[in-house]
Amino acid sequence: MVTVASRAELERLLEDDVPHGDLTTEALGIGAVSGVMRFSARAPMVLALVEDAAAIIEFAGASVELLASSGAALVQGAPILEARGPAAALLRSWKVAQTLIEIWSGVATETRAIVDAARAASPRIAVACTRKNIPGTKRFAAAAVKAGGAVMHRLGLSETVLVFPEHRAFLGDVPLFQVVERLRVSAPEKKIVIEVTTKEGALAAAVAGLDVIQAEKFTPDDIASLVQRIAAMAYRSTRPIIAAAGGVNAGNAAAYARAGADLLVTSAPYLAKPNDVQVRIAAAGVKAPGLIEVA
Repeated sequence: MVTVASRAELERLLEDDVPHGDLTTEALGIGAVSGVMRFSARAPMVLALVEDAAAIIEFAGASVELLASSGAALVQGAPILEARGPAAALLRSWKVAQTLIEIWSGVATETRAIVDAARAASPRIAVACTRKNIPGTKRFAAAAVKAGGAVMHRLGLSETVLVFPEHRAFLGDVPLFQVVERLRVSAPEKKIVIEVTTKEGALAAAVAGLDVIQAEKFTPDDIASLVQRIAAMAYRSTRPIIAAAGGVNAGNAAAYARAGADLLVTSAPYLAKPNDVQVRIAAAGVKAPGLIEVA
């Protein structure tokens, strides 16, 4: 079972929720009683981070059988995992494991919705999610995006060259072609990406030889017009990649794909509602109908 986070990172999540023991379980004196805990999908969902959730349960002292893997599209009621062990282990790990799956499966499910909508209109289009996730959660965010069928746009500032208007504000009147030349010398193995907010800026970037033009908050009609204009530039041997960014979601992904964008850049999945995971817990030997459902 391969996890996204390290053992130490996952153990810290558990420690954060149970820093000094489980007071209720200890006070009731039920910690040694053997039990079973089952997770299932309460509604259709794309599963994410289940391996990390299972590891958390195992760290707490229970054994886990995974019944589905990250990236799986689950129907309502589909089983996710079953854990067995002492009540102390099950109750200690239950909520952290459940919440981890719910939050990141929500991201994966929304990602898959965008990917499916876009590829229904353009099967070869790529969808990339930005780095605008909650600070400190990048490992989980990237894994959830992957489970949903997309890729990360950029994992951080150290990874790619992306010139924003905010960078150009410090360059004064330096012509764009000179900016490109400087970047080709400084980072010769990297593609040069630029964010533009107007069609004129996009055309200027194409003339200057940028590899990727990230069109920020363009409408699908604007993207279609830009693609046509750039395709007509006979003096370019290879046209730049056109990325539609800003406001891209499952509702408009198909329109951007039909407009001719090569890439959709989005942050929408990070705002997705968590998926509801049903959890049932019982003492060992109790038949399934007697399992107690917990929130």
